[in-house]
Parts: sequence; structure tokens; C-alpha cells
Amino acid sequence: MQIDPATPQLRLNVWSGPRNVSTALMYSFAQRADTRVVDEPLYAHYLRATGVEHPGREQVLASQDADGAAVVRSVVLGPCDRPVLFLKQMAHHLVELDRDFLASCANVLLTRDPRDMLPSLAENIAQPVLRDTGYAAQLSILEDLRRLGREPVVLVASELLKDPRAVLSQLCARVGLRFEEAMLSWPAGARPEDGAWAPHWYSSVHRSTGFAPWSPKDAPFPPRLRPLLAEVQPMYEQLSRLAIRA
Repeated sequence: MQIDPATPQLRLNVWSGPRNVSTALMYSFAQRADTRVVDEPLYAHYLRATGVEHPGREQVLASQDADGAAVVRSVVLGPCDRPVLFLKQMAHHLVELDRDFLASCANVLLTRDPRDMLPSLAENIAQPVLRDTGYAAQLSILEDLRRLGREPVVLVASELLKDPRAVLSQLCARVGLRFEEAMLSWPAGARPEDGAWAPHWYSSVHRSTGFAPWSPKDAPFPPRLRPLLAEVQPMYEQLSRLAIRA
């Protein structure tokens, strides 16, 4: 069934880990005339609730409401001026909140092979730990959605990059939207929806005009990240088995 302005709005949470091409996916959906995009509305809540130090922490806390329950009410489930609300979310931001609101939304889990993701994450967080990666949080969200009788769409970053048209077409079909060719490209540069953290994380996507072609990483994997890799690899594989393929 196609979404139309006369029908209830589609609220689409994309629960990603960091460095998973989630910002590129947000930029892709921002090209749709029927879609409003929101960048990580629970980031300030996560920083307040956990006390973790992230690049730009004070700017993030100053830029957003740090009351996660209020954000769910006013942003995730609140009024929207377009038929589709795309919410780019980090899975690990969903802490200390009642998760029943997930049943009122469509939900996507966006993951990436940790052999590619962890070295990229370590460029911004020197000593990443399990909580920083999002894998355990994604499995927890998967369990909660199944408890609520919902099965999320699962995307793997490499599959999306191998054939964006095929994967986006399947994603759109799964959530009741028509795929649009406009989703495959966007103007270079920042978007007004970018969060306050964009200067620390978005340099690559700001140079892009579309999804970058996928290629295997050839740099040696950092030895210091191997214990974390061993911890998260089985989690990634569990998610990957459910994913849309190119």
C-alpha cells in the first residue's frame, strides 16, 4: 500500500550503529518530496543518561532536548508536516526509555561488518567498547520488536553500497513506499537537518553526491581492536543473516 497524505503518517526509525552509512541513507531519504528527516534525536538523551564523553558532547547537549521520553512524544510520535518521517537513530541511544513506542513505527536495523566499522569508529573514539558499537543494542531492539509482534527490516551497509537501487527498492517495498530514483544522489555539502555533531563525523558524506561504491578494506586490522571484534562478530552475523541482499 502506498503512503498518501490522507493516511496516517509513516514513522520510520533506522536504528544504526556508528560509521554504518546511516547519514548517507538519511540524505537519500531527504531527496523524497514526501519525507522529513531528523538526525539522531536521542543523542543528547544518551549523553545525559550515560555520561559518556563523545566529540562535541557539550554542543550536542546544548542543541537538543535531553529528556528522551519528551523527545519520543514530541519528535518521534509528534506532528510532522510530511507523510513520511525518517528518523536516523543510533541503536545505543535507546537507553532508559519505555520501548512500546516502537510498535507505532516502522523500524529498520542498519548494521555493518565490524572488520570495516571498528577501525573507522576508532578514528573518533580512541578506545571503543561494546556500548559504542551498537551491535548489542540492535539485538536488544530486535528482541523487543519481536515481543511487540513486529519484525524489522535489516540492512547491511556493504549490500546497500553494492547496489543501492536494488536494496532501497526492497526497503521501500517492505515499509510501503514507492522507490524514487532521486534517492540515489544528493548535492554535496551539509544539510540543514545535520546534528550539531556533524563537524566531528560527517566530513566524508559532505563530500559525497551519492552512495560510494563498496570495496573491501585492504588495511591491516588494528591488533588493539581484536578483542572487541571477537565480542561483536557473532552479533553482527546474527543480524546479517536477516538482511536484504543486493
